[in-house]
Amino acid sequence: MGGGRLERDELLELYEHANLLSLGDAADRVRQRMHPDRVVTYVVDRNINYTNVCVSRCRFCAFYRDEGHPEAYVLGFDTIAEKIRALCDAGGTQVLMQGGLHPSLTIEYFEHLLRFIKQRFAVQLHSLSPPEIVHIAGVSGLNTADTLRRLRDAGLDSLPGGGAEVLSDRVRQAVSPAKCSAGEWHTVMEQAHALGMPTTATMMFGHGDSPADRVDHLLAVRALQDRTGGFTAFIPWTFQPANTAMAHRPTLGGHEYLRTLAISRLALDNVRNIQASWVTQGAKVAQLALRFGANDMGSTMMEENVVRAAGVSFRLDRRGISSLITAAGFAARQRDTRYRRIGG
Repeated sequence: MGGGRLERDELLELYEHANLLSLGDAADRVRQRMHPDRVVTYVVDRNINYTNVCVSRCRFCAFYRDEGHPEAYVLGFDTIAEKIRALCDAGGTQVLMQGGLHPSLTIEYFEHLLRFIKQRFAVQLHSLSPPEIVHIAGVSGLNTADTLRRLRDAGLDSLPGGGAEVLSDRVRQAVSPAKCSAGEWHTVMEQAHALGMPTTATMMFGHGDSPADRVDHLLAVRALQDRTGGFTAFIPWTFQPANTAMAHRPTLGGHEYLRTLAISRLALDNVRNIQASWVTQGAKVAQLALRFGANDMGSTMMEENVVRAAGVSFRLDRRGISSLITAAGFAARQRDTRYRRIGG
Protein backbone atom coordinates (compact mmCIF):
# COMPACT_ATOMS: atom_id res chain seq x y z
CA MET A 1 0.00 0.00 0.00
CA GLY A 2 2.67 2.43 -1.09
CA GLY A 3 0.43 4.90 -2.91
CA GLY A 4 0.09 3.34 -6.37
CA ARG A 5 -3.04 1.80 -7.81
CA LEU A 6 -3.70 -1.59 -6.25
CA GLU A 7 -4.33 -4.42 -8.71
CA ARG A 8 -6.23 -7.67 -8.38
CA ASP A 9 -3.59 -9.88 -6.75
CA GLU A 10 -2.63 -7.19 -4.25
CA LEU A 11 -6.26 -6.46 -3.33
CA LEU A 12 -7.06 -10.13 -2.89
CA GLU A 13 -3.98 -10.65 -0.72
CA LEU A 14 -5.02 -7.75 1.50
CA TYR A 15 -8.63 -8.92 1.62
CA GLU A 16 -7.76 -12.43 2.70
CA HIS A 17 -4.73 -11.86 4.92
CA ALA A 18 -4.30 -8.28 6.13
CA ASN A 19 -4.87 -7.42 9.77
CA LEU A 20 -8.29 -5.78 10.04
CA LEU A 21 -7.11 -2.73 11.98
CA SER A 22 -4.17 -2.16 9.63
CA LEU A 23 -6.53 -2.43 6.68
CA GLY A 24 -8.90 0.05 8.28
CA ASP A 25 -6.06 2.45 8.99
CA ALA A 26 -4.94 2.34 5.35
CA ALA A 27 -8.49 3.00 4.14
CA ASP A 28 -8.89 5.81 6.66
CA ARG A 29 -5.76 7.50 5.33
CA VAL A 30 -7.23 7.39 1.83
CA ARG A 31 -10.48 8.89 3.16
CA GLN A 32 -8.56 11.67 4.90
CA ARG A 33 -6.66 12.44 1.71
CA MET A 34 -9.84 12.62 -0.37
CA HIS A 35 -11.94 14.37 2.31
CA PRO A 36 -9.57 16.38 4.53
CA ASP A 37 -12.28 18.60 6.08
CA ARG A 38 -13.62 15.75 8.27
CA VAL A 39 -17.17 16.25 7.00
CA VAL A 40 -19.49 13.25 6.75
CA THR A 41 -22.54 13.76 4.57
CA TYR A 42 -26.05 12.32 4.48
CA VAL A 43 -29.16 12.79 2.35
CA VAL A 44 -32.77 13.12 3.50
CA ASP A 45 -34.78 10.88 1.23
CA ARG A 46 -37.59 8.39 1.05
CA ASN A 47 -37.38 4.94 -0.49
CA ILE A 48 -40.71 4.35 -2.23
CA ASN A 49 -41.29 0.80 -3.45
CA TYR A 50 -43.98 1.41 -6.05
CA THR A 51 -44.69 -2.31 -6.44
CA ASN A 52 -43.64 -5.57 -4.83
CA VAL A 53 -44.72 -7.67 -7.83
CA CYS A 54 -41.62 -9.19 -9.40
CA VAL A 55 -40.98 -11.87 -12.00
CA SER A 56 -37.30 -12.18 -11.05
CA ARG A 57 -37.96 -14.13 -7.82
CA CYS A 58 -34.38 -13.78 -6.58
CA ARG A 59 -33.47 -16.33 -3.92
CA PHE A 60 -32.00 -13.62 -1.68
CA CYS A 61 -35.16 -11.46 -1.65
CA ALA A 62 -37.89 -11.54 1.02
CA PHE A 63 -39.79 -8.58 -0.43
CA TYR A 64 -41.22 -9.74 -3.75
CA ARG A 65 -44.69 -11.23 -4.35
CA ASP A 66 -46.08 -12.95 -7.41
CA GLU A 67 -48.79 -11.17 -9.38
CA GLY A 68 -52.15 -12.19 -7.90
CA HIS A 69 -50.74 -12.84 -4.41
CA PRO A 70 -52.97 -11.35 -1.69
CA GLU A 71 -50.08 -9.13 -0.54
CA ALA A 72 -49.14 -7.96 -4.05
CA TYR A 73 -49.59 -4.24 -4.75
CA VAL A 74 -48.95 -1.35 -7.09
CA LEU A 75 -49.10 2.02 -5.33
CA GLY A 76 -51.52 4.59 -6.70
CA PHE A 77 -50.15 7.94 -7.81
CA ASP A 78 -52.00 9.76 -5.03
CA THR A 79 -50.40 7.48 -2.43
CA ILE A 80 -46.95 8.16 -3.91
CA ALA A 81 -47.70 11.90 -3.82
CA GLU A 82 -48.63 11.70 -0.12
CA LYS A 83 -45.32 10.00 0.63
CA ILE A 84 -43.32 12.62 -1.29
CA ARG A 85 -45.24 15.48 0.33
CA ALA A 86 -44.23 14.14 3.75
CA LEU A 87 -40.63 13.93 2.56
CA CYS A 88 -40.66 17.55 1.41
CA ASP A 89 -42.23 18.67 4.68
CA ALA A 90 -39.28 17.01 6.47
CA GLY A 91 -36.72 18.91 4.39
CA GLY A 92 -36.01 15.98 2.09
CA THR A 93 -34.65 16.33 -1.42
CA GLN A 94 -34.36 12.85 -2.92
CA VAL A 95 -36.85 10.16 -3.92
CA LEU A 96 -35.29 6.71 -4.19
CA MET A 97 -38.04 4.91 -6.08
CA GLN A 98 -37.51 1.23 -6.83
CA GLY A 99 -39.78 -1.77 -7.20
CA GLY A 100 -40.13 -5.28 -8.45
CA LEU A 101 -39.99 -6.25 -12.11
CA HIS A 102 -43.71 -6.05 -12.78
CA PRO A 103 -44.77 -7.91 -15.94
CA SER A 104 -47.39 -5.32 -16.95
CA LEU A 105 -45.80 -1.93 -16.26
CA THR A 106 -44.49 -0.50 -19.54
CA ILE A 107 -42.48 2.65 -20.13
CA GLU A 108 -45.64 4.70 -20.55
CA TYR A 109 -46.56 3.99 -16.93
CA PHE A 110 -43.17 5.25 -15.74
CA GLU A 111 -43.18 8.32 -17.99
CA HIS A 112 -46.60 9.25 -16.61
CA LEU A 113 -45.46 8.66 -13.03
CA LEU A 114 -42.22 10.65 -13.38
CA ARG A 115 -44.00 13.60 -14.97
CA PHE A 116 -46.73 13.43 -12.32
CA ILE A 117 -44.10 13.75 -9.58
CA LYS A 118 -42.00 16.47 -11.25
CA GLN A 119 -45.06 18.63 -11.90
CA ARG A 120 -45.86 18.64 -8.19
CA PHE A 121 -42.58 18.42 -6.28
CA ALA A 122 -39.09 19.92 -6.49
CA VAL A 123 -37.31 16.66 -5.71
CA GLN A 124 -34.49 14.70 -7.28
CA LEU A 125 -35.67 11.40 -8.71
CA HIS A 126 -32.83 8.98 -7.97
CA SER A 127 -34.81 5.97 -9.10
CA LEU A 128 -35.07 2.77 -11.15
CA SER A 129 -32.07 0.45 -10.92
CA PRO A 130 -30.45 -1.24 -13.96
CA PRO A 131 -32.54 -4.46 -13.65
CA GLU A 132 -35.67 -2.29 -13.76
CA ILE A 133 -34.37 -0.43 -16.83
CA VAL A 134 -33.62 -3.73 -18.60
CA HIS A 135 -37.05 -5.08 -17.66
CA ILE A 136 -38.94 -1.93 -18.69
CA ALA A 137 -37.12 -1.99 -22.03
CA GLY A 138 -38.03 -5.63 -22.55
CA VAL A 139 -41.76 -5.32 -21.81
CA SER A 140 -41.92 -2.12 -23.89
CA GLY A 141 -40.13 -3.44 -26.98
CA LEU A 142 -37.28 -0.94 -26.65
CA ASN A 143 -33.54 -1.01 -26.21
CA THR A 144 -32.10 0.23 -22.92
CA ALA A 145 -30.53 3.38 -24.41
CA ASP A 146 -33.89 4.61 -25.75
CA THR A 147 -35.58 3.60 -22.49
CA LEU A 148 -33.13 5.68 -20.47
CA ARG A 149 -33.47 8.64 -22.82
CA ARG A 150 -37.26 8.64 -22.55
CA LEU A 151 -37.17 8.27 -18.76
CA ARG A 152 -34.64 11.09 -18.46
CA ASP A 153 -36.84 13.33 -20.60
CA ALA A 154 -39.80 12.47 -18.33
CA GLY A 155 -37.91 13.56 -15.21
CA LEU A 156 -35.56 10.80 -14.09
CA ASP A 157 -32.44 12.50 -12.68
CA SER A 158 -30.12 9.66 -11.73
CA LEU A 159 -29.96 5.90 -11.17
CA PRO A 160 -29.26 3.96 -7.96
CA GLY A 161 -26.82 1.08 -8.26
CA GLY A 162 -29.22 -1.58 -6.99
CA GLY A 163 -29.41 -4.96 -8.63
CA ALA A 164 -25.65 -5.26 -8.95
CA GLU A 165 -25.42 -7.83 -6.14
CA VAL A 166 -22.03 -9.26 -7.13
CA LEU A 167 -21.09 -8.71 -10.77
CA SER A 168 -20.30 -12.34 -11.51
CA ASP A 169 -22.61 -14.21 -13.87
CA ARG A 170 -21.68 -17.47 -12.15
CA VAL A 171 -22.95 -16.12 -8.82
CA ARG A 172 -25.94 -14.41 -10.40
CA GLN A 173 -27.00 -17.60 -12.14
CA ALA A 174 -27.13 -19.32 -8.77
CA VAL A 175 -29.13 -16.69 -6.88
CA SER A 176 -30.94 -14.50 -9.43
CA PRO A 177 -31.02 -16.23 -12.84
CA ALA A 178 -34.00 -14.20 -14.10
CA LYS A 179 -32.38 -10.83 -13.37
CA CYS A 180 -30.20 -8.85 -15.77
CA SER A 181 -26.68 -10.10 -16.38
CA ALA A 182 -23.53 -8.41 -15.12
CA GLY A 183 -22.91 -7.16 -18.66
CA GLU A 184 -26.37 -5.65 -18.89
CA TRP A 185 -25.87 -3.86 -15.56
CA HIS A 186 -22.65 -2.37 -16.92
CA THR A 187 -24.29 -1.38 -20.20
CA VAL A 188 -27.17 0.45 -18.50
CA MET A 189 -24.76 2.36 -16.27
CA GLU A 190 -22.51 3.33 -19.16
CA GLN A 191 -25.51 4.48 -21.20
CA ALA A 192 -26.85 6.51 -18.28
CA HIS A 193 -23.48 8.21 -17.85
CA ALA A 194 -23.38 9.01 -21.57
CA LEU A 195 -26.75 10.76 -21.18
CA GLY A 196 -25.39 12.90 -18.36
CA MET A 197 -27.19 10.91 -15.65
CA PRO A 198 -25.00 10.18 -12.62
CA THR A 199 -25.41 6.88 -10.81
CA THR A 200 -24.23 5.09 -7.73
CA ALA A 201 -22.70 1.62 -7.66
CA THR A 202 -23.44 -1.03 -5.06
CA MET A 203 -22.38 -4.48 -3.96
CA MET A 204 -24.47 -6.86 -1.89
CA PHE A 205 -22.16 -9.63 -0.73
CA GLY A 206 -22.31 -12.75 1.40
CA HIS A 207 -24.83 -14.79 -0.60
CA GLY A 208 -22.52 -17.36 -2.18
CA ASP A 209 -19.79 -15.08 -3.51
CA SER A 210 -16.09 -15.29 -2.66
CA PRO A 211 -13.51 -12.61 -1.83
CA ALA A 212 -12.21 -12.99 -5.39
CA ASP A 213 -15.71 -12.31 -6.75
CA ARG A 214 -15.92 -9.15 -4.63
CA VAL A 215 -12.53 -7.89 -5.76
CA ASP A 216 -13.50 -8.52 -9.40
CA HIS A 217 -16.70 -6.55 -8.78
CA LEU A 218 -14.71 -3.60 -7.45
CA LEU A 219 -12.34 -3.70 -10.41
CA ALA A 220 -15.26 -3.78 -12.85
CA VAL A 221 -16.72 -0.66 -11.21
CA ARG A 222 -13.30 1.01 -11.26
CA ALA A 223 -12.79 0.24 -14.95
CA LEU A 224 -16.16 1.72 -15.89
CA GLN A 225 -15.47 4.78 -13.75
CA ASP A 226 -12.17 5.23 -15.60
CA ARG A 227 -14.15 5.42 -18.85
CA THR A 228 -17.12 7.53 -17.78
CA GLY A 229 -16.58 9.21 -14.41
CA GLY A 230 -20.31 8.83 -13.80
CA PHE A 231 -20.38 7.05 -10.43
CA THR A 232 -20.94 9.43 -7.54
CA ALA A 233 -20.55 6.82 -4.79
CA PHE A 234 -20.07 3.17 -3.95
CA ILE A 235 -22.22 1.39 -1.36
CA PRO A 236 -21.41 -2.14 -0.15
CA TRP A 237 -23.69 -4.03 2.22
CA THR A 238 -24.15 -7.56 3.51
CA PHE A 239 -26.85 -9.99 2.41
CA GLN A 240 -29.60 -10.37 5.01
CA PRO A 241 -30.87 -13.98 4.81
CA ALA A 242 -33.92 -14.00 7.11
CA ASN A 243 -37.23 -14.84 5.41
CA THR A 244 -35.53 -15.59 2.08
CA ALA A 245 -35.00 -18.84 0.19
CA MET A 246 -31.41 -18.66 1.44
CA ALA A 247 -32.25 -18.35 5.14
CA HIS A 248 -29.85 -21.20 5.89
CA ARG A 249 -26.86 -19.03 5.03
CA PRO A 250 -25.11 -17.33 7.96
CA THR A 251 -25.26 -13.55 8.19
CA LEU A 252 -21.88 -11.90 7.73
CA GLY A 253 -20.96 -9.79 10.74
CA GLY A 254 -19.33 -6.44 11.27
CA HIS A 255 -15.80 -7.83 10.89
CA GLU A 256 -16.38 -8.96 7.30
CA TYR A 257 -18.38 -5.84 6.48
CA LEU A 258 -15.61 -3.51 7.67
CA ARG A 259 -12.98 -5.54 5.84
CA THR A 260 -14.96 -5.27 2.61
CA LEU A 261 -15.60 -1.58 3.13
CA ALA A 262 -11.89 -0.89 3.62
CA ILE A 263 -10.96 -2.87 0.51
CA SER A 264 -13.57 -0.90 -1.42
CA ARG A 265 -11.98 2.39 -0.39
CA LEU A 266 -8.52 1.14 -1.32
CA ALA A 267 -9.61 -0.29 -4.68
CA LEU A 268 -11.87 2.53 -5.87
CA ASP A 269 -9.34 5.31 -6.14
CA ASN A 270 -11.52 7.05 -8.75
CA VAL A 271 -14.84 6.98 -6.86
CA ARG A 272 -14.94 9.92 -4.48
CA ASN A 273 -17.57 8.76 -2.00
CA ILE A 274 -17.98 5.53 -0.04
CA GLN A 275 -21.22 5.08 1.87
CA ALA A 276 -21.68 3.33 5.21
CA SER A 277 -24.64 0.96 5.52
CA TRP A 278 -26.28 1.69 8.87
CA VAL A 279 -29.47 0.13 7.48
CA THR A 280 -27.93 -3.36 7.54
CA GLN A 281 -25.19 -2.92 10.15
CA GLY A 282 -26.73 -0.67 12.77
CA ALA A 283 -25.47 2.57 14.27
CA LYS A 284 -22.33 1.39 16.07
CA VAL A 285 -20.79 -0.47 13.13
CA ALA A 286 -21.74 2.45 10.88
CA GLN A 287 -19.72 4.75 13.14
CA LEU A 288 -16.76 2.39 12.88
CA ALA A 289 -17.21 2.45 9.10
CA LEU A 290 -16.23 6.14 9.18
CA ARG A 291 -12.78 4.97 10.31
CA PHE A 292 -12.64 2.26 7.64
CA GLY A 293 -12.94 4.45 4.57
CA ALA A 294 -16.55 5.69 4.50
CA ASN A 295 -17.24 9.42 4.24
CA ASP A 296 -21.01 9.33 3.78
CA MET A 297 -23.74 7.94 6.05
CA GLY A 298 -26.25 7.42 3.27
CA SER A 299 -29.84 8.41 3.77
CA THR A 300 -32.33 8.85 6.55
CA MET A 301 -34.64 6.48 4.65
CA MET A 302 -37.97 7.75 5.90
CA GLU A 303 -39.29 4.50 4.45
CA GLU A 304 -37.49 1.22 3.75
CA ASN A 305 -39.23 -2.07 2.96
CA VAL A 306 -36.84 -4.44 1.21
CA VAL A 307 -34.27 -4.93 3.99
CA ARG A 308 -37.07 -4.75 6.57
CA ALA A 309 -38.72 -7.74 4.86
CA ALA A 310 -35.55 -9.69 5.70
CA GLY A 311 -36.00 -8.96 9.40
CA VAL A 312 -33.64 -5.98 9.77
CA SER A 313 -35.22 -2.87 11.24
CA PHE A 314 -32.55 -0.32 12.19
CA ARG A 315 -34.07 3.19 12.02
CA LEU A 316 -32.53 6.67 12.10
CA ASP A 317 -34.18 10.03 11.53
CA ARG A 318 -32.44 13.23 10.42
CA ARG A 319 -31.45 14.21 13.96
CA GLY A 320 -30.34 10.68 14.77
CA ILE A 321 -28.08 10.33 11.76
CA SER A 322 -26.53 13.76 12.40
CA SER A 323 -25.89 12.88 16.07
CA LEU A 324 -24.34 9.58 15.02
CA ILE A 325 -21.86 11.40 12.81
CA THR A 326 -20.90 14.05 15.36
CA ALA A 327 -20.50 11.45 18.12
CA ALA A 328 -17.95 9.71 15.91
CA GLY A 329 -15.90 12.92 15.74
CA PHE A 330 -16.98 14.32 12.39
CA ALA A 331 -19.03 17.29 11.18
CA ALA A 332 -22.42 16.29 9.76
CA ARG A 333 -23.71 17.97 6.60
CA GLN A 334 -26.84 17.31 4.61
CA ARG A 335 -26.27 16.81 0.87
CA ASP A 336 -28.26 16.29 -2.30
CA THR A 337 -28.11 13.40 -4.76
CA ARG A 338 -25.02 14.80 -6.50
CA TYR A 339 -23.19 15.21 -3.17
CA ARG A 340 -23.58 18.99 -3.13
CA ARG A 341 -23.88 20.19 0.45
CA ILE A 342 -27.06 21.85 1.61
CA GLY A 343 -26.93 24.74 4.04
CA GLY A 344 -23.18 25.25 4.17
